[in-house]
Amino acid sequence: MTTTAIADRLIPAHHPFAAHLRHVATTGSHREWTPDDGPLPALYVSHGAPPLFEDGPWMRELHDWARALPKPKAILIVSAHWESKSLGITSTQPSELVYDFGGFDRLYYQMRYDTPESTTLAAQLKGVLADTEHVYEHRRGIDHGAWVPLKVMYPEADIPVLQLSLPTTGTDRLLRLGMRLKALREQGVLVIGSGFMTHGLPYVDWANPDRVPRWSSEFDSWATDALARGDVDELQSFWTKAPGIHMAHPTVEHFTPLFVTLGAATDPTVPVENVIDGYMLGLSKRSFQVV
Repeated sequence: MTTTAIADRLIPAHHPFAAHLRHVATTGSHREWTPDDGPLPALYVSHGAPPLFEDGPWMRELHDWARALPKPKAILIVSAHWESKSLGITSTQPSELVYDFGGFDRLYYQMRYDTPESTTLAAQLKGVLADTEHVYEHRRGIDHGAWVPLKVMYPEADIPVLQLSLPTTGTDRLLRLGMRLKALREQGVLVIGSGFMTHGLPYVDWANPDRVPRWSSEFDSWATDALARGDVDELQSFWTKAPGIHMAHPTVEHFTPLFVTLGAATDPTVPVENVIDGYMLGLSKRSFQVV
């Protein structure tokens, strides 16, 4: 039994995540990816934080999305929560998670996500980036922008995972980085950009958590329209063209992983497939995939 399974046994039976695990147990085996399936899509996931584990419908959406795809050979994820000028990857051996959040129940600091070693994925990644980027391996584990959504989508923790640092908020470089990752999709690797479609935490109306502020809905509508038209130029001009940008993204690291996802698309100008929409605390949960 893995330490992930042991930790999950500590979750109270009445907790929404325990109910999610009971549902997962009824869904049967997950068919593994084969080359006959063709390239896996690339995803942009609005990842939430510990409150995701308390939102049954949102967890069901994420898990159903994962089950609608063949089971990946490995997962490479870029999270808003690890920015570094040099391009880095997390440890290829199971490591302590990064609990980079505060003020939540002690339970969430005891959660585990002990995935298999990922040396093969690291070699694949270095192979596709060899002539453009030097990749540094760090001892750190994956942060909550990676393990929180993955623990919901793939709770069995039986898929190798590497987190790739976000080396810049410059959209051109992120698109080029995504283009190099495209080859991994053909090898059964699921490429994920993890952020949040709107992330104006300083402006959340905590007294009215169900209210969707105008800055959030207008930014989401703008991004949705541009994604539906495959208008990458419009999206790259977010700082000057997006309504509500200064409140929707006081800092932009939760939006810019989207460009890694688009870069990894076969054709980033093809409209995306929206999979999840709606709001949490007034923040847009919009998540999509590209082929």
